[in-house]
Amino acid sequence: MDDAFFSFDDYHITLALVGAVVILSRWLPRLFSDREPAAAPLMILFGAGAALLVPDHLQMLPDPREVPRPWELVSELAVIVALFGAGMRIDSLRPWRRWIPTVRMLAIAMPLTILAVALLGVWLGGLTLAGAVLLGAVLAPTDPVLAADVQVGPPQEGAEHPVRFTLTTEAALNDGLAFPFVYLGLIIAAEGFSPGAWALQWVGLDIFYRIAVGVGMGWLGGRTLGFVLFMVPKGSVLADTGSGVIAFAGVLLCYGSTELVEGYGFIAVAVLGLTLRRIEEDHHFHRRLHNFSESIEHALTAILLVALGTALPMLFADLDWAHLWIALALILLIRPAAGWVALMGTQITHHDRGVVSVYGVRGIGSIYYLCYASGHVEFFNEAQLWSLVALVILLSTLLHGFTVGWAMDRLGDHDPD
Repeated sequence: MDDAFFSFDDYHITLALVGAVVILSRWLPRLFSDREPAAAPLMILFGAGAALLVPDHLQMLPDPREVPRPWELVSELAVIVALFGAGMRIDSLRPWRRWIPTVRMLAIAMPLTILAVALLGVWLGGLTLAGAVLLGAVLAPTDPVLAADVQVGPPQEGAEHPVRFTLTTEAALNDGLAFPFVYLGLIIAAEGFSPGAWALQWVGLDIFYRIAVGVGMGWLGGRTLGFVLFMVPKGSVLADTGSGVIAFAGVLLCYGSTELVEGYGFIAVAVLGLTLRRIEEDHHFHRRLHNFSESIEHALTAILLVALGTALPMLFADLDWAHLWIALALILLIRPAAGWVALMGTQITHHDRGVVSVYGVRGIGSIYYLCYASGHVEFFNEAQLWSLVALVILLSTLLHGFTVGWAMDRLGDHDPD
């Protein structure tokens, strides 16, 4: 046995550094404020600092440009859990007029954002059309993982402010609704821009069929899981055990089965959460299940954010000034303007409309979409796409993470009914 007593194995160094980064990221803000810490940007920054200080000893996930599959799987699981949790948080779906801002954000703000980012990608970033469309789709959705600070509270808490309700439901649904545009980027990359050859199939399959199947499978999964948890056997239902494992397994079953029949699993798990929450609404199990899924979500998010931080020095090697201008335009101009236009004519006050428009944080979902796309088609601008997406996530978490508490404290009064 030739190994030295103090071998300083790289794997153990990595574990120690990840633990230290997560603890510091959540503890340091408490020295300056008693509110929930803005840990996400600190995890990324401290992860990048660790990679620069000990570059030869830090073993995290591999370079996402070279080996995207591990990043795709971990980010996919984080988004699945977050989408289900977002659906579970909604205590009441009615009155239906509460959904008007959400529908407008999904039907108007998101397509406008995709279009504007794609145009900037071609004009300013020098991307191919396929890469620009993919960029718009990747960066358009509000991230359900990192947007927790602007969402409604846990189940059975009530008093859901219209701003929080809109941002929660938008985050729950727009990840799945961005998928048709991801497929559009893949189609253009593979077949070129000749809509006559693929437009009908794209509209029929990637928009109508996959969305309808996602909604249907989510509703069916929610009703079935509710029956298993709350109905049978009478007097000894699974929900009374307090274990969230069976429901989490139901989330995986719903997502996997939806993907098997070519539906959008992201939409399915969000609808699953919304549907399950309607069954035995006052049962304590809903709160326990939310807390269970939130713990998994936080753990996966922490790993991904620290890993992203360690990858930043590599990803930023291809960064240029055009990327910075595109990132700033998206965060400071495109998303706020698209949201403001989408919410015109609603009953939301000007201040609250501004909060909804501005706080569309980008994050884990963008990582998943880019990994998914790069695993199916090789894009000419892939290195640039990664640099730009990483920059947007960093700037978005910095801006939103350090200002969200101030913005939420200044929301207008509302009638919870």
